[in-house]
Amino acid sequence: MKKIFLMAAAAFFAFAANAQAPARNGVYYLVSFPNAAHHEAEITMTLTDVPAIGPLKVRMSRSSPGRYATHEFGKNIYNVKATDISGKDLSIKQIEGDVYEVGEHGTVVKISYTLFGNHTDGTYVGIDASHAHLNMPASFMWAIGMANRPVKFEFNDLDKYGWKVATQLKHEGDNVYSAPDLQYMMDSPTELSNVKTNYWDVVNTNGKKQKMGIAVHSDDDQATVDKFATMVQKVVLEEKAVFGEQPDYDYGSYTFLDDIHPTNFGDGMEHRNSTCIVDRSEKIAGNENNLLGTYSHEFFHSWNVERIRPKSLEPFNFEHANMSSELWFAEGFTQYYGELILARAGFNSIDDYTGTLGGLVNSVLAPPAPAKYSPAQMSRYAVFTDAGVAVDATNYTNVFTSYYVYGGATALALDLRLRSEFKITLDDYMRQVWLAYGKTGKPYTIPDLQNVLGKVTNPKFAAAFFNDYIYGVKKNNYEALLANAGLLLQKAAPGKGWMGRIPGRPGNGGLVIGGSTSTNSPAYKAGLDANDTIMQIDGKDVKEAAAINDIIKDKKPGDKVSVSYKNRTGNHEATITLEESPSVEVVTYEKAGKELSQQQKDFRSNWLSSKVK
Repeated sequence: MKKIFLMAAAAFFAFAANAQAPARNGVYYLVSFPNAAHHEAEITMTLTDVPAIGPLKVRMSRSSPGRYATHEFGKNIYNVKATDISGKDLSIKQIEGDVYEVGEHGTVVKISYTLFGNHTDGTYVGIDASHAHLNMPASFMWAIGMANRPVKFEFNDLDKYGWKVATQLKHEGDNVYSAPDLQYMMDSPTELSNVKTNYWDVVNTNGKKQKMGIAVHSDDDQATVDKFATMVQKVVLEEKAVFGEQPDYDYGSYTFLDDIHPTNFGDGMEHRNSTCIVDRSEKIAGNENNLLGTYSHEFFHSWNVERIRPKSLEPFNFEHANMSSELWFAEGFTQYYGELILARAGFNSIDDYTGTLGGLVNSVLAPPAPAKYSPAQMSRYAVFTDAGVAVDATNYTNVFTSYYVYGGATALALDLRLRSEFKITLDDYMRQVWLAYGKTGKPYTIPDLQNVLGKVTNPKFAAAFFNDYIYGVKKNNYEALLANAGLLLQKAAPGKGWMGRIPGRPGNGGLVIGGSTSTNSPAYKAGLDANDTIMQIDGKDVKEAAAINDIIKDKKPGDKVSVSYKNRTGNHEATITLEESPSVEVVTYEKAGKELSQQQKDFRSNWLSSKVK
């Protein structure tokens, strides 16, 4: 025993002069940044109590919590090495793009590698002298078969760069943080930077005090961050009011991690006890309302998707894309509430909100995909579209509508129908889903959601709604539903000629169509599609997309225009019969010059007013 202890002590002292020794049966990461200016980190993973029999396999992830498509994180690690407890090199072999195997080894194995990261968003890694923005699956290798082991991190070089640590990982002291297992670790984004923070207490319905806060890496002063935090507090309380209580956050706290800079890639990514928000603005100041939309959406996820959890995502698999038929609810209903909360909290006026409503309704009435594909089917398509990468052309224009807005439009219709037909609200429904599946930690299926709706309404209504609008492609009567609140649904461009959106770029002597034309557009019906080059419309040269609008701006539905175009089969002539655009807009009765009844005023107020007591 004494001999083993001395060997281990010497080895771990060599590992890092200030590192803590890894716990038995644990996983320990040492993270350093000697070359942050060139976007690199040096990471060593120490594994103890490794089974001596059989090869050890370690890997990078190919998926990330909150993302549903595949991402090849293994491409950004290199210089992968393995050593034993004494520092002796072990043979390590790359057996797949992101999987490595150590054949012969002892009970302690150290894996070291260089991580490159220069893409600051919610999915990838951003490292420079100003910060290390770490999404865990994109940053850390892990050992296959050791997912239930406790994890510790030690972050070096914090003083060197003037960084602090912002994360939902548990702080163990100094620069050491921990997670109980791999799932929690992967769900814990970490920002190392000179963050400015503002924390406040919220007393939950059960009497427990919870710490809420924002940790912002931006060029704002502390006063701006503090002022913005008071705005975020209003969002937090409005969302708490929807469910009647907040979740009991692990370690009693929830943090909004926010990184703001023009070189970022905009994103928002929900996590169990935090959210990762990345924005491309210059700073918070002057962009508060735009930022609040992401805060509102992501915080709602701390109930819906982080705890009200689809069974299809439990447990989350880090080796491949995670497909779910429930994203219309998990993401779509969250999309609806994210914007609704801003209206209830007083940040968006009714006229602001009508623009949001128009966008939701358009998403299901204007494009061709919702007429053919259900919200459940569009949810499954996320494995291709959720920040997925495709170098080949796709036909998304005609076969995909985002489950965010499709589900948001479905939530809007259900909310208005519950209010008008049953005198209850979508808040009542969400609260019951929370009590049945979120608070209990029991993953749900679509039939489970239907059963809850049947309990707050009746089974017949619930069955019809799910058959028609979740499994099916039937559309709600948005015009009648919105009228209950004194909102008018009308054509966005009545009486104007429309030939469809032409995604094009100058080239080949004209305008090259750069993507699929929509199947419900006059251009598609006339035979135009991707890679055709439009030369002239009605005898006028076309070299940019704006020229099309200029040519048809005074034309009406039913008017015909001649089109000269060419492709690999030669030169062609076509006639396009213009139609009226299917796009709609929502305006208040007041703006439309219509009188608003007291009943409509009350309906609107009950829907959009604050619910904070």
